[in-house]
Amino acid sequence: MKRVGIIGGMSWESTVNYYKVMNQEVKRRLGKLHSSDMLIYSFDFQVIEELQHKNDWSALSDKMVGAAKDLASANADFIIIATNTMHKLAPDIIRDVNIPLLHIADATAEAIKAQNVSKVALLGTKFTMEGKFYRDKLELDYGIEVLVPDEIDREYIHQIIYNELCLGEINEVSRASFIKIINKMKNKGAQGVVLGCTEIPLLITNETSPLPVFDTATIHAKAAVNYALMEG
Repeated sequence: MKRVGIIGGMSWESTVNYYKVMNQEVKRRLGKLHSSDMLIYSFDFQVIEELQHKNDWSALSDKMVGAAKDLASANADFIIIATNTMHKLAPDIIRDVNIPLLHIADATAEAIKAQNVSKVALLGTKFTMEGKFYRDKLELDYGIEVLVPDEIDREYIHQIIYNELCLGEINEVSRASFIKIINKMKNKGAQGVVLGCTEIPLLITNETSPLPVFDTATIHAKAAVNYALMEG
């Protein structure tokens, strides 16, 4: 089994889910007392959030690359970033760190294609919804059309992520609002919804969503286990 190095703590609410899903998946596949061989570098998210909203991506790059190098030095075989937004800096890690990075958007795109879905709504932070780093992966590399909510809805989703979900707060009014936004995207032709922030599954699931959901945290965690158990 390969050792995975996880860059987490952004927020820890979703990192907990990665830890749980990866251990459950290893046990399911190998049985007995098997669990995932992993290292976790967990950031103080307050520091990360402040730099994000100051638009200081240079400082964030230094932190992310530093974390990845620490994991590599601790004998991780590959890296995953346990958040969608910070994949904005995935190219920096790929450039500067000498072990592979398993990209969340690649894992998500493969799950979307497996369901024969060609048009999805993307919900996440404003950085993810409005940036090119995530949408281009889906559209240019995999031919999946990506729709995003309008500006007002993007701002609303962003605020709920940072002010509620990253704090572990689940609000039924917010859930109803997310469902309304997903319905809007369904009416625009979306066939599924990418939960492009690893905290959104705390609020939205297949049981509550008007569209089939692609839970990026769970998809990514299972992809990491699959890579860890591959021979070679």
